[in-house]
Amino acid sequence: MMRQLSIVLNIVLWNAQSIAFEAPPLPWGPTPFPAAAYARAEAIAALGRTLFFDPALSASGQLACATCHDPAHGFSAPNARAVQLAGPNLDRPGIRAIPSLMYGQDTPSFTEHYFESEDEGDESVDQGPTGGRDWDGRVDRARDQAALPLLDKNEMANTGPDTVVATVARAAYAGEIRRLYGQDIFADTVLAFGAITEALEFYQQTPAVFSPFNTKYDAFLRGTARLTPQETRGLELFNDKAKGNCALCHKSAVTADGRPPLFTDFGFAALGVPRNPAISANNDPAYFDLGLCGPERRDLEGRAEYCGMFKTPTLRNVALKQVFYHNGLFHTLRDAVAFYAQRDTDPGQWYPSAPDGTVQKFNDLPMAYVENVSKEPPFGPQRLLSDADVDDLVAFLRTLTDGYRPEP
Repeated sequence: MMRQLSIVLNIVLWNAQSIAFEAPPLPWGPTPFPAAAYARAEAIAALGRTLFFDPALSASGQLACATCHDPAHGFSAPNARAVQLAGPNLDRPGIRAIPSLMYGQDTPSFTEHYFESEDEGDESVDQGPTGGRDWDGRVDRARDQAALPLLDKNEMANTGPDTVVATVARAAYAGEIRRLYGQDIFADTVLAFGAITEALEFYQQTPAVFSPFNTKYDAFLRGTARLTPQETRGLELFNDKAKGNCALCHKSAVTADGRPPLFTDFGFAALGVPRNPAISANNDPAYFDLGLCGPERRDLEGRAEYCGMFKTPTLRNVALKQVFYHNGLFHTLRDAVAFYAQRDTDPGQWYPSAPDGTVQKFNDLPMAYVENVSKEPPFGPQRLLSDADVDDLVAFLRTLTDGYRPEP
């Protein structure tokens, strides 16, 4: 029940104390009783689910939010394409892989200087750029994130909020929006578009769907499941600062106040992932996707120290994905992990070679930004993870898939 509070933060609650109350029909005035507020929140989340699965919200009429954020794949891409085809005729490629929408409920607002709170860890350490949503953290709220694909010419391709509102006003569920937000809601495009994105946000904050915490690892933390020897070795490598060092960014421990780990610190890092020729934009040798400093995010342009940095995703349900990293270059979880082990010790395994045989390392970054690339273990001149270690890490990562059912 406490987790439901996250989806009613913007609803004013009236302390009913011990007064007996029967929730009135919706909508109501600005001070509903708690029972009515919860009922309204659930109704808005249900509306959000309807919107999430409605392809009519796209210019093509064939692309819903769920088309790219597939529940069967942890609300990430449903296929192995590096980027998805969308736009009015479903023929425009995007520039980045589809991020998962799961476990984003605790994402902090973007800041360039993040200090962990008392219940999370060391308050004295400046973690640097942290928070926000999408690969570059350019919006803070889920409702604002929902607006991005709705209006992107390479995604759902609506020409503006008015187009989205007009489509929803004709939908079979338009009456439900009027019931929840008022009969005149569609008369004001700004308010109506805000209601639509708010409903999408409420749906994405449904704990049972987007943050169920029912993986094998969660059961292990609760003491109701045991990891196999290989999974245990993988967990040890994951946490070992001198080996895998994965927990540096993908935190694996229960928080100080007892919350399960989200396997992300919401920070940003430049990993030097190779350029992906499958992305059409990369056909232009002058084009670079630099994450925090552009091209999608504009407010940090010119901040050279941020160029090449992308948000650290959660590793929960990572085994359900078919593409990895911001450019979707890798198509297996094992390759995604092996890249960490061999990026510096065997770069020819991952990067292309010039005609003279020179390996073109960090070929998706201008030379001016190569210094931003992360050098912490397991990166470095010595290989710290063997092939067996990589297999063990992958085995552990598979324990982070939701829907675990213990064997008898």
